[in-house]
Amino acid sequence: MYRLISVIVRAIIWLINGKINVYGKENIPKNEKFILVAPHRTWWDPVWFAIVMWPMRFIFMAKKELFKNKFLGWFISSLGAFSVDREHAGPSAIRIPVQELKTGSRSFMIFPSGSRHSSQLEGGAIVIAKMSGKSLLPVVYQGPLQFKGLFKRGSTSVAIGPAITVDRHADKERVILQMQKAFAELDKKINKDWKYVDQHPEKENLDK
Repeated sequence: MYRLISVIVRAIIWLINGKINVYGKENIPKNEKFILVAPHRTWWDPVWFAIVMWPMRFIFMAKKELFKNKFLGWFISSLGAFSVDREHAGPSAIRIPVQELKTGSRSFMIFPSGSRHSSQLEGGAIVIAKMSGKSLLPVVYQGPLQFKGLFKRGSTSVAIGPAITVDRHADKERVILQMQKAFAELDKKINKDWKYVDQHPEKENLDK
């Protein structure tokens, strides 16, 4: 099912938005699972990342509200999503990705800010990296931020940086700074003048 959906989605995206420019694809770990970390800029950036990383498969967190719609819940579950209550995240938010990274076949995708309306990085990805023994792979998206922009066939780019190794004794704040620096360098690699502009800044407080 994942393969079929991925082929269909890639074809649709190519038709409406055109080619994706990819920088740093050589940085993707070979024959090794990892934790993809990225700033969350639009609701479809996980789709772009999955397409760029194909045929690698991922699991990722999705807020429980998305699963209220049966079709949407089925669709994103088929792509690897699992439900998380952002207000009261339980042990499964850590346990599920750690178990998959240790014994499963899929890598893990996470947005350390937790929201498109925040730039503050949290430490969940670092905890998972320590417990699973897997590295963090920084990735950024630059492209349309509104749905209508996808149909203009403008420039869409994804940049992938070198993996960040996280040992069990790594300092959380130091690793957060490493991620922030990596994101900034990747953005400059694509376009040194590009700046992210939140399309709905009024939602920032609602996500806290």
